[in-house]
Order: sequence, then structure tokens, then C-alpha cells
Amino acid sequence: MKKIIITIDGYSSCGKSTLARQLAGELDYLYIDSGAMYRAITLYFIQHRVDWTDHIQVKNALRDIQLEFVPNQITGRSDMYLNEENVELMIREMLVAEKVSEVAAIREVREFAVAQQQQMGKQKGIVMDGRDIGTVVFPHAELKIFMTADPAIRVERRFKELYEKNPNITIQEVKENLELRDYIDANREVSPLRKADDAIILDNSQLTMDEQLELVKQWVDDAVAVQTP
Repeated sequence: MKKIIITIDGYSSCGKSTLARQLAGELDYLYIDSGAMYRAITLYFIQHRVDWTDHIQVKNALRDIQLEFVPNQITGRSDMYLNEENVELMIREMLVAEKVSEVAAIREVREFAVAQQQQMGKQKGIVMDGRDIGTVVFPHAELKIFMTADPAIRVERRFKELYEKNPNITIQEVKENLELRDYIDANREVSPLRKADDAIILDNSQLTMDEQLELVKQWVDDAVAVQTP
């Protein structure tokens, strides 16, 4: 079967990564978590006290950053490695979550990440999720999905996820963090979050993960059929 590029964009805590991982597994495609790349860059900046308002410091820091996805034999997923160190758990912490939208809005950071993402997609057969995958990274992708969900449901999902790691976190903190990330993502100067004109909207507020997966697999079949002579 002909392989295609599938992009999944949308707001935070809509389940983009979960869907992308499931879909990649079902299709035997490569899953690329673009958000993990920006989180790893943010972690590096925090650890090395890089002032990301200083473009010179940002450019110099990016020269020292090596990102790689390495398969995890236990989880069956690919973990994010930063300069040969597994940082998969560290990049999911609240400290990084609070700053990643600021870092991801920097032109030099986005150009650095996008170049790597486009290189990964040259062979097709990939599923990538993020904010600007269908609009900037792969504007000619064969299937583009834009995910959304009711804000209250997104907050609840994110709270449950973070509470397991930090029982002291409050739902108000999560709500404020999501609202801030949404605002920054949608209003940043470089590659703002927006729906591609040819993207299919997936509102999963009332869908189970199984229902969502089956729906998207049908979209994949339709997209592949169009590409097949």
C-alpha cells in the first residue's frame, strides 16, 4: 500500500500525541512527536540558563543541541534523546510545560526544528503531530487533521495526566497554563497555530479513543485511495 504523510495539528491536551502514536502503530508508520522536540530544546535552555530573549544566545545554544528519537523496547514507543541522554520524563514536567510555548515561538528555534522534521519525512510513511505541521512543515501532506475539544474537557484530561506525577498541582494551575499556551500558540509571530485550509476537523470531546482511531483510519484509507493510480 502506498505510504503517505499524516499531520495532526491542534490545541494542547486534545490527545494529538496519543492518536498519532496509535495511528502510527496501526499503520506501521514512524511517529514523530514534534512537541517533544520543542520540549527538549526548552529543557536544554532551562538547564543551561540560556536567555531565550537573546537571539545570539539562542543561535549559539542550538548549535550544541542534538535531538534524536530512540525506540524504547519496553514501552514500544520512541523516547526523546537530548545530546544522547533520555529526557522523555523530564520534558513532561510542569517546569518545561510552562515555558515551551515561549521557546517554540522563537524564529530560530522553529527553523531549527522544522528543518529536522522535514528531513525525517522525506521517505513518507510518517505521522507527526504539533501546531504547524500541516501548515508549515508539510503543507503538501496527503492527510491533514486538526484536533480540538471542549476547553473544560481538555483541562480535565491534562489535570489527570499531571496529577499522577504531581499530586500537589491544582486544576486552576492547569487551566491557566492551557489558556496561556493557547494564546501564545495562536498569536505568535512565527508559524501560529491555525487550521490548514484542507485539514479535516476532529472534535473528540465526545469520542472514545477507539472511536476516534477507527474514524481516522477510514480517513487514511480514503487519502491513500486518492493517491493510488
